Amino acid sequence: MPLNIFWFIPTHGDGRFLATQVGSRPASFDYYSQVARAADSLGYEGVLLPTGRGCEDAWVTAAGLAAVTQKLKFLVAVRPGLVSPTVAYRMATTFDRQTRGRILINVVTGGDVDELHGDGLFLSHDERYEQTDEFLSIWRGLDGGETVDHHGKHLRVTGARDLFRSVQPHIPIYFGGSSPAGIRVAAKHVDLYLTWGEPPQQVREKIAQARRIAAEEGRELRFGIRFHVIVRDTVAEARRAAEKLVEYITPEIAAKGQKVLSNYESDGQRRMLELQRGAGDNLWLRPDLWAGVGQVRGGAGTAMVGDGPTIVALMQEYADCGIDTFILSGYPHLEEAYHFAEHVFPLLSRTTELGKHGEVVANGAVRIPATR
Repeated sequence: MPLNIFWFIPTHGDGRFLATQVGSRPASFDYYSQVARAADSLGYEGVLLPTGRGCEDAWVTAAGLAAVTQKLKFLVAVRPGLVSPTVAYRMATTFDRQTRGRILINVVTGGDVDELHGDGLFLSHDERYEQTDEFLSIWRGLDGGETVDHHGKHLRVTGARDLFRSVQPHIPIYFGGSSPAGIRVAAKHVDLYLTWGEPPQQVREKIAQARRIAAEEGRELRFGIRFHVIVRDTVAEARRAAEKLVEYITPEIAAKGQKVLSNYESDGQRRMLELQRGAGDNLWLRPDLWAGVGQVRGGAGTAMVGDGPTIVALMQEYADCGIDTFILSGYPHLEEAYHFAEHVFPLLSRTTELGKHGEVVANGAVRIPATR
């Protein structure tokens, strides 16, 4: 199946190493613009912008980046409970019209209790998904051109409607949630169900469960996966780059990070932590799948690691499970966007729009083959 490849805008900061200021990059709009323009010119479908108090606001940043890119789509977070569904829908349709159809919505229920409390949301885990269910019921009514009356446990609107239609006939909704409550919401409402980078067998099982529940709702889902990636000329180089990335993470720093992440009310985060513990000291889940990033980073904690053919073979395993969308990132995000595009896109029959490639040698008299 054709694969959709997304990149990531590091609005929480970036660098060559994790858990240190050594080799760090400024968390500035100028840098985000560099990453976004690279992704746009290299041929990525779109970019994910993270959400939460540790990041720049996703909507404001995406609006700015839309002005400096041409075709790139923006997967932007909506947080039920922090914004009303009618206001969020107006924001989405405005963005869609002003960018001629370049908005995608990532619905994030949230699992960091300290952050949620700081934002004024004090619902329990399952209540948050009840609220998300109501939020998306109202959203889907608006998206269908309806006038919506909804009097629920958590949300209430009367006569809600949208007066200006979006460019896209339907604004796609992406969503991730590994708990039974999360999967039920996905099955009922969303277009694309996301998982973090678990091994293929676990992903296959999760997809089968989501498909079964969606079928009970009379719906079908698409599926995507969120990964970091480290790709180099050889497998050995890629593995060395992985180990280099975490060379400043001491056992004490890792333990502190794990303690914080263990407090999240998130089944997805729990599954990430269990992968790390099961991988042992070297954090390799298998030769091409590494859990090192998740020592200190919440959310996606695994990376695909290898040369181009290795990465493509692993992606094919996930495609065979039903995945059609890969949302990727790598450190630093600017260079790694190029590494992935140069090593993997040609093997996926994707082309960039950069025109001439490489330096002209001997005034064009010498032609150098692209393969080694």
